[in-house]
Amino acid sequence: MMTDPVADLLTRIRNAALARHDRVTMPSSKIKHAVADLLKNEGYVDDVSITEAEPNKSPTLTIVLKYGRDRACAIDGIRRVSRPGRRIYVRHDRIPAVRNGLGVGILSTSQGVMTDKDARRRGVGGELLCEVW
Repeated sequence: MMTDPVADLLTRIRNAALARHDRVTMPSSKIKHAVADLLKNEGYVDDVSITEAEPNKSPTLTIVLKYGRDRACAIDGIRRVSRPGRRIYVRHDRIPAVRNGLGVGILSTSQGVMTDKDARRRGVGGELLCEVW
């Protein structure tokens, strides 16, 4: 049983990027798919897809990592902020800038999972899940 699916997602992405793998696969969930879609929209990964498995197995989330010249990964760092032992909630006017605006924060809000820029624009706060730069 997994207690923190977001940390599992971030760790798998971090390990695959350090090992220079082209893609990473993992069991799928709604929150993992939402975070992966945001990473795709922000340009940190190339593609995100869910493959339906056999009737007795869970679906699989596949993330294709993005690399630049010299096989440098688009993700320099990825960090879990709020964890099950210590949840971090922020108001819309107190959402921190990640690396002075060069990174992106991902929040779980009442209006869904969104980036820090979208949350500031919409005026909603929530749980700060992770930071990517």
